[in-house]
Amino acid sequence: MERFTGRPTYNEEISEAEKETYDFLDRHDIAYETLCHEAAFTMEECAEVEKVLGAPICKNLFLCNRQQTQFYLLMLPGEKVFKTKFLSAELGCARLSFAGEELMTELLHIHPGAVSPMGLIHDKQAKVLLVVDEELLTSEHFGCHPCVNTASLKLSLKDLLNKVVPASGHEYRVIHLRTE
Repeated sequence: MERFTGRPTYNEEISEAEKETYDFLDRHDIAYETLCHEAAFTMEECAEVEKVLGAPICKNLFLCNRQQTQFYLLMLPGEKVFKTKFLSAELGCARLSFAGEELMTELLHIHPGAVSPMGLIHDKQAKVLLVVDEELLTSEHFGCHPCVNTASLKLSLKDLLNKVVPASGHEYRVIHLRTE
């Protein structure tokens, strides 16, 4: 694993979506650290990354309604159990399901295993609502992918909600996500 203050100093093999993430953060004067690592697809694989990064890695889920007309990016603590019926009730919408890879790629320019709130910068029509579990508000920093799962960012939650979300043209909603 290799750690950087800001963007990595190498440019080979960086995807366009990852480069756009760093460009966006730099353009909006948002402080961040980057940890480059082997591909991490699951929360279990992110556990070691989390230790080195020094910030909790959030679980990020891309969801939609049955008609695929409403889209949500849910951020919750990595260890928290998620049940769609509780989120649907909290949001006041029909039962939600996981959105497919095609929609994920089209709207957020990301693939399964790399879901991240940084994908919002690619959703130019602001079709996706960021939904944040209130438990995350107790953390000053959090970790997420820069639209690829071979790196992780350490950002302040305050910068995400007050800078990244508005600058990307999005809104967010804080919820109390029940588990039982």
